[in-house]
Amino acid sequence: MNVHILEMPLDFGASRHGADMGPSAIRLAGLREKLEGLGHQIVRYDAPVNIRVQENEKIGNPKAKYLEPIVQSCTELAGYVKQAGQSGEFPLVLGGDHSVVLGSLAGMGAVAKEKGKKLGVLYVDAHGDFNTDQTTPTGNIHGECMAASCGIGLSELTNLYYEGMKVDPKNVCFVGSRDLDAGERKLMKDAGVTVFTMSDIERQGFAAIVKKVIVFFKSHVDMVHVSFDMDVLDPMFAPGTGVPVPAGLNTREALLLMEEMSEIGMVCSADIVEVNPILDVRNQTAILAVALASRLLGEKLY
Repeated sequence: MNVHILEMPLDFGASRHGADMGPSAIRLAGLREKLEGLGHQIVRYDAPVNIRVQENEKIGNPKAKYLEPIVQSCTELAGYVKQAGQSGEFPLVLGGDHSVVLGSLAGMGAVAKEKGKKLGVLYVDAHGDFNTDQTTPTGNIHGECMAASCGIGLSELTNLYYEGMKVDPKNVCFVGSRDLDAGERKLMKDAGVTVFTMSDIERQGFAAIVKKVIVFFKSHVDMVHVSFDMDVLDPMFAPGTGVPVPAGLNTREALLLMEEMSEIGMVCSADIVEVNPILDVRNQTAILAVALASRLLGEKLY
């Protein structure tokens, strides 16, 4: 497979600095070598978007901080993602904070529209990212990006790259959720997204949840974007992330989920976000990010 690795060192959408160094940490953890070892051809590996220095920018709307530079950067990213997707090649976006998914989904949403296909999203995250400017407790856009991609929220975000929703919320599946704000929880229920929380995983077992995820995508969509936030993992396994939440997935579960998603043959794009080297221990979170990308792109144990 031809792979485009697009580094997106953007951390305008979060409160804590450091996620902008995540792409470099993942690169240094050996992503290129790992994927090439699986037989993939890396046709592009760079940071195509010129992201301005946050300290030189104005916060602007306190309910959607740094809205203008985020919209500009993610609009540019969408173009590069679309270019790869149109050619049948695999765009892998390395964040940065989770606001980069605005660009990833805008690009893949455009590809799906052109091809007349239904796009689905596997959103692996401790958080819902389904706030709007009306519900957000922080004003951080990384907490509003999934709602906006589903057409809910500020018009500057919902209409990024092209007008309208980038993915139907009924084609969105969350896994690992365990820290949802009251306002976003209601929005998620009203929108009709599918959510498998950590409580669901405890009650039913992870293997059963994975089977339901696979059935969900096979029955709903034609193509899948995987958006993986490293904070879905328990901080014991991934300390280098900006908003750690206890009682998350373990390493085995996360790797199994990526393996199973690879097996269905529907995943056409992905992003891995929220690696923060400042908070990491011996780069272990970035090393795990490489392992997750490898499993998603076909690595097998035997």
